[in-house]
Amino acid sequence: MVPRYARPAMTAIWEPEARYRIWFEIEAHAAVKMGEMGTVPESAGKALWDWWATDPKIDVEAIDAIEAVTKHDVIAFLDWVAQQVGPEARFMHQGMTSSDVLDTTLNVQLARAADILLEDLDALLAAIKRRAEEHKYTPTIGRSHGIHAEPVTFGLKLAEAHAEFARAKKRLIAAREEIATCAISGAVGTFANVDPAVEAYVADKMGLEIEPVSTQVIPRDRHAMFFATLGVIASSIERLAVEVRHLQRTEVLEAEEYFSPGQKGSSAMPHKRNPVLTENLTGQARIIRSYAMPAMENVALWHERDISHSSVERFIGPDATITLDFALARLTGVIDKLLIYPERMQKNLDRMGGLVHSQRVLLALTQAGLTRDESYRLVQRNAMKVWESDGQLSLMELLKADPEVAAALPADVIEEKFNLDYHFKHVDTIFDRVFGA
Repeated sequence: MVPRYARPAMTAIWEPEARYRIWFEIEAHAAVKMGEMGTVPESAGKALWDWWATDPKIDVEAIDAIEAVTKHDVIAFLDWVAQQVGPEARFMHQGMTSSDVLDTTLNVQLARAADILLEDLDALLAAIKRRAEEHKYTPTIGRSHGIHAEPVTFGLKLAEAHAEFARAKKRLIAAREEIATCAISGAVGTFANVDPAVEAYVADKMGLEIEPVSTQVIPRDRHAMFFATLGVIASSIERLAVEVRHLQRTEVLEAEEYFSPGQKGSSAMPHKRNPVLTENLTGQARIIRSYAMPAMENVALWHERDISHSSVERFIGPDATITLDFALARLTGVIDKLLIYPERMQKNLDRMGGLVHSQRVLLALTQAGLTRDESYRLVQRNAMKVWESDGQLSLMELLKADPEVAAALPADVIEEKFNLDYHFKHVDTIFDRVFGA
């Protein structure tokens, strides 16, 4: 976790004290249920919760000091709690294994992190929708291979992003559901020393589902899917960030990041207004995606358990969720304040002498009786003249002056094929599909 790219609410989930509080709740809930079943005295669970009701400070340093001797974090925590609670604490952890506590805790943390990320996605979707509707009919050039293609609207560009992040939300909801499981099954997952009813009770209290079968550890395919989903969301962030970066290039300048009063773009060149936020997002996306691979490698553990996954998850759990939380919030701010220049969009549209309308002429010629190959040849030979003139020549005028074209299409028909509004007749349809009628 890098403080520069971290927000408090998400960071708090991964603080040591927060982790220990989840550990306690799991142990205390398990003790209560075991007390109800007669496995341990009912006084054990009561003693734990009575102490908890005093809102005790979790002494992280004291627990760390015990772990320095025990070389086992869960045992260190249990020992510290026993020091606070007294003799009744000896009934904690009956029949349980450290993985029951650690794995269930991790899934609680990931589920809570997912809830924050879902809120982030809602905020981003709202910002994109607002700006899409604002520029629903703002004409701009569509680009294929970076080359002028045909007209679109800036609203359609943003509608595409909205649809993509709406899919991201669905995936994250599914990933949260998949990760939100609880395992209290004991050594190698057989429930030999802890009744399945304890697991069901703890799961209910912690807002989780039971893990149908756990081999002492919760299966890591769940975690692989979770982190893969975060990686896909990061890729969507990068796609939109790269779009903004390209649009901010001096030669394009159809949109740019908000440049605040007093902001500096370059230490050497005072004129610079750089797309630093979206470049930063591109970098963060690379980091977030990188966490998906080790999560996938964690799936293949030895037999019923090993801990090769543990050190990995201590990194990727906090880092992936904290970074993605920051990235989503940053992208929301970029879209919310994005400076959009319709006049420059129109200027770029007009820059290449009407080449963007070439397909309409091609289709008109085929409908007038020419073969597709003939039609393509006639339009292309005139289009190349415009291209080579850097847009100084007019495709419309060249076509009207071309005897072969003029023989097939009257001048007024050619002129009609250069109508910009023609391209936007289904914008409403697309918006209805994305945002609802």
